[in-house]
Amino acid sequence: MTSHFGSAPGQAVFEALAHAAFARIPSPFAEHLDGITVHVEEFADAETLHAVGLDHPMELTGLYHGRPMSEDSIWASGEFRPRITLYRQPLLAEWHETGVKLEDLVTHVVVHEVGHHFGLSDEQMHALEESTR
Repeated sequence: MTSHFGSAPGQAVFEALAHAAFARIPSPFAEHLDGITVHVEEFADAETLHAVGLDHPMELTGLYHGRPMSEDSIWASGEFRPRITLYRQPLLAEWHETGVKLEDLVTHVVVHEVGHHFGLSDEQMHALEESTR
């Protein structure tokens, strides 16, 4: 998908790209992704931005919501299922500004947020992203 044709991709396209990114995540990580849901919103709200220390909604392209597996406990109950939220407008802006394929941008964000699910370091997240190519 390039930034040169047609109108901006909608929510369904972002969801499909996110699910395609999940499908490329290798073992042993792939076996532990059940239950993670993907949501697409236009922008992060003010409360979310404040929680992550950002001021402007264009600064956040995605966010993992949930307890990392490294902190999981059988005693934790009543929590929402883990989810990844993609923020459509910031991703579209980055796609337009950089010329990077939209699939690659969404994969980058999904893998980064999956990395938070596993409690990975940035270096480990980069290695995981390389394995999805």
